Amino acid sequence: MDTQVASSRESRSFFLPKLSSPSSNSSSLLQENSSDIEGKVKTRFLSMWNNVKYELNSVGMKLKPNFSKESPVWLLGMCYRKLETPTELTELGMDVAAFQSQNDIAGNDEEGLEGFKKDFLSKLWLTYRREFPILSGSTYSSDCGWGCMIRSGQMLVAQALVLHFLGREWRYNPDQRETTVYHRKIIKWFGDKPSRNSPLSLHSLVNIGKSLGKKPGDWYGPGLVAHLFRQAIRDASTDNFEFDSLNVCVAQNCTVYIRDIFAECIDQSTNKWKSLILLVPVRLGTEKFNSIYAPCLTTLLSIKECIGIIGGRPKHSLYFIGYQDDKLIHLDPHYCQEVVDVWAADFPLTTFHCRSPRKLPITKIDPSCCIGFYCRTKEDFLTLIETVQPIIVPPNGAGDYPMFMFCDGFSCDAEYLGIDSSSSEFECNNYNSDVDDMESETFELI
Repeated sequence: MDTQVASSRESRSFFLPKLSSPSSNSSSLLQENSSDIEGKVKTRFLSMWNNVKYELNSVGMKLKPNFSKESPVWLLGMCYRKLETPTELTELGMDVAAFQSQNDIAGNDEEGLEGFKKDFLSKLWLTYRREFPILSGSTYSSDCGWGCMIRSGQMLVAQALVLHFLGREWRYNPDQRETTVYHRKIIKWFGDKPSRNSPLSLHSLVNIGKSLGKKPGDWYGPGLVAHLFRQAIRDASTDNFEFDSLNVCVAQNCTVYIRDIFAECIDQSTNKWKSLILLVPVRLGTEKFNSIYAPCLTTLLSIKECIGIIGGRPKHSLYFIGYQDDKLIHLDPHYCQEVVDVWAADFPLTTFHCRSPRKLPITKIDPSCCIGFYCRTKEDFLTLIETVQPIIVPPNGAGDYPMFMFCDGFSCDAEYLGIDSSSSEFECNNYNSDVDDMESETFELI
């Protein structure tokens, strides 16, 4: 990757010896400069080491795998291999035939893997950054080592915004200098600076986290990140009219209360529906992922309303957007890049798009995750309910343990009846994953 080579050069140039010496006798100023330099050096070392690990995960200890020519590749509701009959579907995704017409599936075969490359490249890639404005109340100018779950959440919400403003068919073309207005605008909303014009920035989200008992540098679970974005989208509408037509709802205790969704998404003054970003935190196992949910998870990634899943390996967040066979395709936020001034004219876009998909065996994922859906209209939400309810029930006699459920009522009714419907923070377990760190696979699309 060109950006990775540039990052390595920048890292080396930073440590070149300085020939200048202190110009005054001010010991306090010297201490301040020394502390600042020490902090930058520490950040650089952490960034370099993190990127070494990122590259090790990319290359691994074996040859890079290729796409199977016999199996379909799914990416957020799109299939990039022609499926003649339902029997050709992979075992984990076989139920999707009930929810996709064969014409829609076969239509993508004209593009094949080239279509997948364009689709994957068009997803916004939001990663660790360094040398951004210091987070309020801290000394952090980088989120390297702790902000991965927030970055994964940013990518999931960014996908919802792309659907909302650009549509599912939109594609990013790196060879064209000019891009759509909303492409750059969406990236600006996530810009790494404290600004009302970047309401979904790391700075804004960390500031919201303080009200939830978190401080800069703390690690977040997928459930808590869902609540961060619920508040962030509400706050964003204060200064950005584009967010007036959006609403984020978070499922409570693995339950989506349908009446709550209607109450929040139907504007009381206009009776119009606000487009819905539905976030469902779930726990699919105790210490390790329960494989009975594997078909459920992959089939969800095969429906058009799904905007992905944030989760990952233990203490290593990833953004899952598709699958092939028994491996999940994901975007990894752990590569640390220089901050980009997104408010500069024609700021570069290359670091916001990834060319190298990675895949992880579904059995290696952490049981804590958060599933995202986008519904533009009320009809889309009703269709989602009808489509998803049979998907979230595990097969083979495990019907009593759905991933989550829809309830035709209000959450307050459940509270009145004494049912605990309070929102939960699903933190990833910190069991030993040193071996797992080397098992993330990648395939180059350059």
